[in-house]
Amino acid sequence: MDTITLLRPEGLVTSPAFSHVAVVPPGATTVYIGGQNAVDADGRLIGAGDAAAQTRRVMENLLVALRAADARVADIVSMTILVVDGVDLGAAYAEAAAVLDGAVSTVTVARVAGLAVPGALVEVNAVAAVMR
Repeated sequence: MDTITLLRPEGLVTSPAFSHVAVVPPGATTVYIGGQNAVDADGRLIGAGDAAAQTRRVMENLLVALRAADARVADIVSMTILVVDGVDLGAAYAEAAAVLDGAVSTVTVARVAGLAVPGALVEVNAVAAVMR
């Protein structure tokens, strides 16, 4: 096995948005990306009050972090998405899905009361496995 294998076991719900299991082959380099918020390089919040705009920026920041580790979206094996309670999940998901472009790693989504960055509505962290 020299690629990440994503599994959707029979008996578990089938979703086009995620897989239940990701199996990483031996020899892969694991990349851990800490929580990304909708902030620019100076730490300023982008898209105050707008979940779609914030998710777009969060995903841009995730791409920057992946590139820094010579990883791609297709290398992501696990994501955790935190959204502040009351956020329009549909708007946020549409922005994330546009960047993920069909990649269906394992995903956990949780509603939270708030995030560390004041005004932040969305935060994403990820684990990737690079096999190059």
